[in-house]
Amino acid sequence: MAEDSDQEKTEEPTGKRLEDAKKKGQIARSRELNTFAMLIASASFLLMQGGSIGKGLLDMMRTEFELSRASIFDPATIIVHFKQAMIDGLMLLAPFLALTVFIAIVAPISLGGWVFSWEAISPKLEKMDPIKGIPRLFAMRGVIEMLKALLKILLVFAVSVALYRSNISALLGLGAEPLQQSIGHSLKIIGDCLLLLSASLVLIAMIDVPYQLWDHNKKLKMTLQEIKDEQKESEGSPEVKGRQRRMQMDMAQNRMMAEVPKADVIVTNPNHYAVALKYDQNSNGAPTLVAKGVDLIAAQIRNLALGAEVPLVASPPLARALYYSTELDKEIPQGLYLAVAQILAYVYQLKAAQKNDWRAPLQPTDINVPDEFKRD
Repeated sequence: MAEDSDQEKTEEPTGKRLEDAKKKGQIARSRELNTFAMLIASASFLLMQGGSIGKGLLDMMRTEFELSRASIFDPATIIVHFKQAMIDGLMLLAPFLALTVFIAIVAPISLGGWVFSWEAISPKLEKMDPIKGIPRLFAMRGVIEMLKALLKILLVFAVSVALYRSNISALLGLGAEPLQQSIGHSLKIIGDCLLLLSASLVLIAMIDVPYQLWDHNKKLKMTLQEIKDEQKESEGSPEVKGRQRRMQMDMAQNRMMAEVPKADVIVTNPNHYAVALKYDQNSNGAPTLVAKGVDLIAAQIRNLALGAEVPLVASPPLARALYYSTELDKEIPQGLYLAVAQILAYVYQLKAAQKNDWRAPLQPTDINVPDEFKRD
């Protein structure tokens, strides 16, 4: 493990690593992009709708705050006007508030996608420890955040000074304008300044977004050993895979042994090979090999067959030919039809003799196996 910790994380994160990090809430996020999106959207809305908002606010003030002398001394009337003013103000600003909420949701997920993680929002006591937090202040990430903050301050200050100088005469002239015109004009100036000020932050966002993507990828990079461990975990260790294969083989063997009592005949070597055949006389198919084995498994097949009174026929060349040429639950090849037919004919004669108490037929000895199927 010590060797693993000394390895450099030079490998790109795997899909599993990225998915696990996403489940933990570890995704690329840019606060500068969120700030820029919020400000630029607010400024654009204010610039387009500032006049109508200003007119609506002025109309609301005239309606709700121009009170008669009797209304001023009536507390109930004051409360009614105040409630109505609150409702009118909220209705007037509702589109702006809805826009800001929408941008606050969309801006973050535009970079890293939508993620909800309980682990990310759960409190961690180690993050609240001021002693442990001191090293983070002087880490590279802390230095970069400090540089970004200084750059933002300088940029906003420079743009603010430029906007103040360019609009100072218009601001001073607002006092000479009629009230409604002055409100609309002031809102337009504020919207223009806020839009330009927000647009200046695009420089910070253009720097921060690539950095956040790079930093996120760097944090998730892996060592070669981590990739090997992940592959071993996903594919399974050799021991587990070997155990699974053994279990599968045992299950397959059990299923195969269960078919032996249902077979019509067992063709044997007679000691080393055993092949169980089943034939449905009502079908148009060829005989099917339902079980086969050598040595110990062959002995088990023979014992099961004897217990189930399934005939055993010794034919070494045919037993070997069937064992090597035919898979389990598959029909025998066409080249062995004649040889197997001789075996089945003998079996049917044997069953008829046993049923009718006849003399048992002689076991065939001249079974011909084609040369291409012969195996030593």
